Amino acid sequence: MTPAAAAPRRPREAVVSGAVSAVLQTGGLLRDLTVRETVRMIASTYASHTPVDEVIDRAGLRTLADRRVSKCSGGEQQRLRFALALLPDPRLLVLDEPTAGMDVTARRDFWDTMHADASAGRTVVFATHYLEEADAFADRIVLVAGGRIVADGTTAEIRSQASGRTVSATLPAGSFGESVAALRRVEGVRDVEERGSRVVVSAADSDAVARLLLLELGGTDLEIVTAGLEQAFMALTGDTHDHAPGGPATTPGRSATTPGRSATTPGRSATTPDEELVR
Repeated sequence: MTPAAAAPRRPREAVVSGAVSAVLQTGGLLRDLTVRETVRMIASTYASHTPVDEVIDRAGLRTLADRRVSKCSGGEQQRLRFALALLPDPRLLVLDEPTAGMDVTARRDFWDTMHADASAGRTVVFATHYLEEADAFADRIVLVAGGRIVADGTTAEIRSQASGRTVSATLPAGSFGESVAALRRVEGVRDVEERGSRVVVSAADSDAVARLLLLELGGTDLEIVTAGLEQAFMALTGDTHDHAPGGPATTPGRSATTPGRSATTPGRSATTPDEELVR
């Protein structure tokens, strides 16, 4: 790459040239056009672009190419926005809640494409409230709460800030209350949560809790889980609000960033190899 090609550009110049592209959550689509007509129309605005059929295929839209946008589901429209963002073959791709509205299969295929893009050298920055997506797909994660960054590092580095493990088991109904009280007296136990006939214990010494559950309290179906990204977030912020597995978190802003993949929240930015594009 020549020095001129690598020179920093203003944000508008980077966007106009196609070096930076984005997938937004809403807007930007004409309902009366078909999927293919939409991609062709946007492609015509670029001096050079990736072939229309190629981006349609990469976004998983081939079977929907002749369908009107108004007939596409929310997840399908999101995949169409993704196809449009791929047209200029950007060096930096910014995604705002990219899998919102997608079904399980479409979500898996989308992340497969993102992995391939990142492996090929494209920098991907994505904003998400799905902590499991950031945990599974980002190389670098930035956690944001209350308008400030509370953690920035690899998944392993952030998870390490939530010490201990979670132990869960089913307890006999007749002695459930006494068993919960006994668990709360164990040294190193931070939290004991009751979920129907099961108890979920967060503790520094999971082995001690497991022995108590199995040998003294009559526990069955025991599970021990290492702290995940959600537990790390709650440990860092003191947030104890629950949210449904696989659903949007109730806490404001999480993000993850990577040299090849990342996630960020509105109003925050991630440092990437292509950060000079937008300085």
